[in-house]
Amino acid sequence: MRIETLKLASGVAALIACWPVALAHGGAGGDHEIVAPVSGPSDTSDHGAARWLAGDHHIHSRYSVGFDTSAEKPEPIIGGDAIYPIPMNAMMARRFGLSWMVATDHGGPGHSKINHDRAYPELVLSRELVPDVVQFFGLELNTPGADHSSVIVPVGDGEAQRLRSIEASYDAREVSPADPRRNTEQKMIAALRAMQRFEQKPVVIAHHPSRSASAPGAYGLTTPAELRAWNDTAPDIAVGMEGAPGHQATAEKPSVARPEAYTKYLGTGPIARGVYFNYPTMGGFDQMTARVGGFWDSMLGEGRRWWITANSDSHVHWSEGGLDYWPGEYSKTYVHARKDPASILKNLRAGNVFVTTGDLISALEITAQTSQGRMVVPIGGTIRAKRGERIRLTIRFVDPDRRNAHGDNPQVARVDLIRGSVTGKVSDTSSDSNRSARVEKRFMRADWHREKQHSVIEHTLGPVRSAGYIRLRGTNTTEPEPRPDTGDESAWDDLWFYSNPIFLELTR
Repeated sequence: MRIETLKLASGVAALIACWPVALAHGGAGGDHEIVAPVSGPSDTSDHGAARWLAGDHHIHSRYSVGFDTSAEKPEPIIGGDAIYPIPMNAMMARRFGLSWMVATDHGGPGHSKINHDRAYPELVLSRELVPDVVQFFGLELNTPGADHSSVIVPVGDGEAQRLRSIEASYDAREVSPADPRRNTEQKMIAALRAMQRFEQKPVVIAHHPSRSASAPGAYGLTTPAELRAWNDTAPDIAVGMEGAPGHQATAEKPSVARPEAYTKYLGTGPIARGVYFNYPTMGGFDQMTARVGGFWDSMLGEGRRWWITANSDSHVHWSEGGLDYWPGEYSKTYVHARKDPASILKNLRAGNVFVTTGDLISALEITAQTSQGRMVVPIGGTIRAKRGERIRLTIRFVDPDRRNAHGDNPQVARVDLIRGSVTGKVSDTSSDSNRSARVEKRFMRADWHREKQHSVIEHTLGPVRSAGYIRLRGTNTTEPEPRPDTGDESAWDDLWFYSNPIFLELTR
């Protein structure tokens, strides 16, 4: 076993040596000045203390394979879809300030064996080579009846076999010839029920949920009814969706041609941000998240603990003709946790999360003053107040005074407090609206003050007369609402952060 590990390490080292420019410069290319790694202000503190840890749960390696379909049996092509070794992804994640990541390869016929026999040993090696990045074993599931989704398994004995059992039994593309019975909504419900029986339960997050939508609210492969059914079946497993999808580097200008696989399917012209061709992202975010009063608010209005994330979906870096930023280079999902796998997964599951693009912020805290006292409220948590009571909120965030991976030092121009009512489960599971959701208050720079590295906003919520929730959103732009993105705009000029919600409940 040790000899095989050494052979694998030697092979990975040789592959990594093929990308010296990327390792030296973070793939930024000659047009971008190279800056220090971007990380949260407390990343150097004791690993035993909970703090904001940036991560990425959707990253592909060379084991996201292509397939040679010229033979009778499709043959996998290592590096045919994504190209980097897992340790290189981990090194770049560390370079751009990530504390945790998930390897989420996908494929087609027989990929469960490739993932188990080849990707997993490389992940184990990567944990040894880059120990300061917590690394989970995961999968981008070809989701039955829908688009894709992350499956993240808890770290520990049997992790590889558990993930293999999910992919082998439920991935829609696992068998050849294709079996249409594997690609149904009912099959995904069966998969979630199987995961519920695991002693250590995974986390499932829907990927780019509106990528196949044709218009606002005209959804494609992934629908509101499906996501509700997932959450109903396994509320502690199917916990959310990508708010900001990957593939955000489509406007970057590489000095080399795009890989043949890209031009075959996407052509040679402009590519929409996030590869959202039919209806665009909005400020880099999926319409299910970005539209106030839209799908996300409809889920929260039911009281569902339904969270959003952001990630790179890294396959091939833009400087090498791809569409992607490195893990952490542009998007980050911050989880408030101790730097150990169990704590990170627990708090990701609990929604103690905010997301940001372009390193717009690096920390966020909300304190509530009620008649019951003053408390720091975890994002994803609950404030309990008496009917008619006013709640004094203190919002503290860190707008880091340093350059991001693009060489910019963006500044938060505005923070929006969004509020909605919780009225219970809807009868129409296709619903994607919550008319009670609105921007309660817009805060400009003149509305906050500084306390050392923190920007501080004070606000009193009007009388709480029913159950509800609040969430935060901020930007470096002047857009009142995020506009639909164009294919040629720079992602670095259009930055946003979103918090997950805090719920408001009435006490007797």
